[in-house]
Amino acid sequence: MEVTKKLQDAALRQLILWPAVGLVLMAVLSWTTAWWLAGRALRPVRQVTRAARRMSGENLHERLRLSGPDDELRELADTYDAMLDRLEKSFAGQRRFVANASHELLTPLTVQRTSIEVGLADPLPYGLAEVREELLTANRSAERLVAALLVLARSDRGLDQVQDTDVSVLVAQAVSELRSLTDENAVNVSTHIEPLTVSGDPALLKQLVSNLVRNAIQYNHPQGDVTVHAGEDRLTVTNTGPLVDPDRVDALFEPFRRLAPDRTSIDGHGLGLSIVQSIADAHAATVTATPRAVGGLTIEVHFAHEPAHPGPPLHESPRVPSPGARRTGRLARGVRDRRRTGEATTRSR
Repeated sequence: MEVTKKLQDAALRQLILWPAVGLVLMAVLSWTTAWWLAGRALRPVRQVTRAARRMSGENLHERLRLSGPDDELRELADTYDAMLDRLEKSFAGQRRFVANASHELLTPLTVQRTSIEVGLADPLPYGLAEVREELLTANRSAERLVAALLVLARSDRGLDQVQDTDVSVLVAQAVSELRSLTDENAVNVSTHIEPLTVSGDPALLKQLVSNLVRNAIQYNHPQGDVTVHAGEDRLTVTNTGPLVDPDRVDALFEPFRRLAPDRTSIDGHGLGLSIVQSIADAHAATVTATPRAVGGLTIEVHFAHEPAHPGPPLHESPRVPSPGARRTGRLARGVRDRRRTGEATTRSR
């Protein structure tokens, strides 16, 4: 009876153990198979999700071009590609419009400036000299605005050329070129420059550095300080100035947005930091602005280690020279002729 009982217990343990082991193994195998099949079936959906997350205005030319059976997922991917086609055409049209409109605006501004110089050339009646200077100042301001729009349109469409550029050299050039503005605003500029090589468009990188230094000088207070540090993988510009609300910092990077009257300078059109943001995006860099407790801002541009790539080409529509553009040359020649005549008359006298 004792032997029989032991045999019964052993058989019972075997009947319980092996079915349980088999059930666990089948559950694990079933779960693994189901996970693999579901992942394989949903792989196109993940591709669409990853493409949607990385999509921006700089890589609208990328497409999924999903292969496989003609099912619902293939239809979803084709619909996504078609949507990107429409968005790319819309973005390209908008950028082309801004670039062409800016080019077209330069012609009448040049005509106006030349007309002012010709029609109000010396000698002038009493009181007109001040009017001429005001007109020329307004004209130059409009030309700077159009030039800023051209730079913004160019940086938005991507990089035309890519080459290694030393940002520290650009910093030294910008500080030297803005020396007169520094003296005019009575601002002290100090630099801490180390080699900083960035792969990108040299002209756009120079515009980025110049805009940052110019903004730090303009939006400052007399006897204020500007510190520019270039090294490792970042460019940092710190300036003194009025207190800036942290909740309004993001608005600085929007076109035509300024924090007036909190900011002391009335010059500019609110495009400086917008251009900086656009150029940084084109170079896969990140821009952060941090208000200082004592007033002013610290703006840091962190450049990516990966080399930048040229953007898709933007073919501008052909422009026919307007009659005003042809008149500009004649007016400019008239100014030079009148000046030569005045100089000859002065020498004869």
